[in-house]
Amino acid sequence: MTADAQIPASVADADAWGELLAGSYREIGERAMRDLPIYNDALGVEAVGFRWFNGTIIGIMVTPWFMNVVMPESAIRRDTSGPSLQMRFPAGDIEFTLSEVGQMGLIASCSLFSPMFQFVDMVAARATAEATLAELMLPADSEEAVRRREPATSPIDRRNFLRGVLTERCG
Repeated sequence: MTADAQIPASVADADAWGELLAGSYREIGERAMRDLPIYNDALGVEAVGFRWFNGTIIGIMVTPWFMNVVMPESAIRRDTSGPSLQMRFPAGDIEFTLSEVGQMGLIASCSLFSPMFQFVDMVAARATAEATLAELMLPADSEEAVRRREPATSPIDRRNFLRGVLTERCG
């Protein structure tokens, strides 16, 4: 199959394309990756959050050896003849590398994590993938993005802590 044959016509089919890609990575994992030292046995292969965005499919592929933002290369208007391309997202421009993945053909991917040993299980990996995709779709100058970039807590003032002010603010 070629990537052109896999481009779906609906949002539901974006999930189907992600699952086809996940199937290719499961096969690669069993055949070529399982015995390598970068393989995290606590993880599996999962397509996370696949959807349509600006005329193409976008999602995050989680495997025991990497986590990447991925999309079908054929759906991208290419202005370059090189091995990479950029795509604009609400959060900013992201550079993707083109690669061939089994029967899927060319895909564009942007590495998020590799290897994957900081993840103890699929729950943690999936949560990170979902949060990353949400951040990618959040405009960089939005109130939410600015709030998320601010420190989660302010420094603890010892006097206020001892006086109980800190516990009053948290309650």
